[in-house]
Formats: sequence, C-alpha cells, structure tokens
Amino acid sequence: MSEVLKVLPQYLLPKQALTTLAGRIAAAEAGGTTTALIRRFIERYGVDMAEAVESDPAAYPSFNAFFTRALKPGVRPLYEADWVSPVDGAISQFGRIEDGQIFQAKGHQYSTTALVGGDTALAAHFHHGSFATLYLSPRDYHRIHMPATGTLRRMLHVPGALFSVNPTTARGVPGLFARNERVVCVFDGDARTPGPWVLVLVGATIVGSMATVWHGLVNPPRPGTLREWSYADGEQVLRQGAEMGRFLLGSTVVMLMPGPLRFNPAWAPGGAIRMGQVMANRAT
Repeated sequence: MSEVLKVLPQYLLPKQALTTLAGRIAAAEAGGTTTALIRRFIERYGVDMAEAVESDPAAYPSFNAFFTRALKPGVRPLYEADWVSPVDGAISQFGRIEDGQIFQAKGHQYSTTALVGGDTALAAHFHHGSFATLYLSPRDYHRIHMPATGTLRRMLHVPGALFSVNPTTARGVPGLFARNERVVCVFDGDARTPGPWVLVLVGATIVGSMATVWHGLVNPPRPGTLREWSYADGEQVLRQGAEMGRFLLGSTVVMLMPGPLRFNPAWAPGGAIRMGQVMANRAT
C-alpha cells in the first residue's frame, strides 16, 4: 500500500474534534480512572518510570501531569557541544537547507517561509542554513529544552491542520510540518551559536496543547488566525539545557539554524536520541 493511501483516512477524520476530546480526557482528574489509564499507557508503550521524579502512577492527578512528568536530576547529562538535542525522541531528518527548502521525506520538501508562518525576512536567514526534525513518540519524555543558549525575541502561534506527525504520515502528507498548527519560537544566539535561530513546536492529532515556560499554554485558544508576541532584549534569556516548553501529548520539533553545521556523525534518520546529547557543532 502506498504511503498516500495509508494516510488517506486522516484527511477524512474530524481531527479538531478528536484533539479537543483528547485534551479534555488528558486534563481530567478522575481518580482511579485516571490512574488506570496511566498504568495502561505505561504498559502499552514501555515507559521507563524509573527515570521520573515521581515513579508512582497513582501520584499523578491527571494524564497531562503524567505525560509532562519531570525526570530525576542527572539522568539527562548535558554534553559539550554548540548544539545539543532539545528532546528525547527519534531523528526524522536533518541536514542542509537548500535554497530555502527543507527535506521532509522522499519526494517531499517544504519551505522555511511556510514553516515560520510566511515571514520571508525571518526565513531568509536560513536560505542555506541547517535543520533538524525530531519526532517524539508516545513513550518519550515530553519536555523540550534549549539546544543552545538563546534570548527570546518573538513567538508566533500559526494555525493549521492537525495531521499525525508519525513517520508514515511524514512520508505521505506533502508539507506536513508547514501545514500543521505550530508554535514558532525565534531566538537570538550568543557568540558560540549566533542567531537568529528558530525552534518550532509542531502540533498533531490529539495534541491537546503546547506550552512554553515564559507564556504557559499557547493553545487553546485556537482563534484560527496567526498570533504573535514580541519580547524585549534580555526579557527572556534561557541557558542551554534549560526547559523551554512541553507538549501535552506528543509531537515533533523542527529547528532552523543559520549556516552549515557539523552534525553528530552517529546521527541517522530513525535513530534514537536523548535530550542533552551532541547534535551539532558549527562548521569551521
């Protein structure tokens, strides 16, 4: 069966309604029912609760609280690199941006301009830059951390579809990551990692919401129009490795970085990654 046929049902599903319903279920504090749901999820996906600060499923009042659980100090050491992985997950794709086009999957590309919500001036910084697309599966740790030290300049909430972002869908839906709802975070860098650079949180089917540490929940609401926030110099400075946001149910992160990079030679599409591991260094 072709990848297009595999994803065809997603065009027909009421994705917005399913996402709203999933968000309500995940936020509900239903006592034993919530605990039973969490236990079933742990068993189904093989979640390693030994890494969590709170390993007892019954201690979480809601599924969201479990899904965005904190990890014990030291279980994700920060490696020495210009850029480190911001998440636990799997590598979807990474590499050079060619003439403003990002490689999604065989036969599919999309533009940096579309990804950042149509801002051509911002996209121009990455015309021949580098990108990394990282997929968070249901079993993964779902807090997002800073891949490099950055000063927040802007945040955009770009409305869009809510397709799944799993590998099959990435191969079957053209321009997937520039079609789905997303939160675009624009940072200035420092001497080690000059900016601007961009970290994009991409929504998906049943991803109830996305949040950042400086704003809280970004969605809902979903007004259907682009929203933007600007930040003064020095207002929000986040160090490499610091938490910057989280998914309430999993999704994908896309990073845009200026200039060529030397990516970790151990990286390959489909490979597993952990937050804090070496992602890339500036090309010399």
